[in-house]
Amino acid sequence: MFRAVVLIAAVVLAADQLSKYWAESALSGGQTITVLGDLLQLRLVYNPGAAFSIGSAYTWIFAVFAAAAVVAVTVVARRVTSRGWAVALGLVLGGATTHLLDRLFREPGFARGHVVDFIDYAGFFVGNVADIALVVGVGVVMLLNVRGIPLRATAPGATNSDEQVSSSGS
Repeated sequence: MFRAVVLIAAVVLAADQLSKYWAESALSGGQTITVLGDLLQLRLVYNPGAAFSIGSAYTWIFAVFAAAAVVAVTVVARRVTSRGWAVALGLVLGGATTHLLDRLFREPGFARGHVVDFIDYAGFFVGNVADIALVVGVGVVMLLNVRGIPLRATAPGATNSDEQVSSSGS
């Protein structure tokens, strides 16, 4: 399942970076594209902070948190045998990785880069494809937790105690 996590993360990363490339070329002159009236528009914004531009003076801290998230999700994803968890962690890993890359390699400089946002939700929030992946991924994680679905799917006919014995190497 780890390959599935990595594949999903790579698709999110590619979709996010390609859409940001498009946004920077199509919306750079201050253009706005109306998609659904005032509810959904496309406009280019460079975000130095977190959601709602909170903490814009601490961009380097967001780079550290993004790096920690990428490492933590990768470590957890190596143990996943559940398809649902693979999808969830792939979405989160892809979103966190692309945000990390923005922080590391975009202007104004290393670990201070601004995230490219361009999807304007009724003037309330401007985001990007990575944000969508992160929200959906975290939502799936919450759903899996509420439903009690473990990271490691049990084999048909096996009990949780069987899985613990077999995974401990005995």
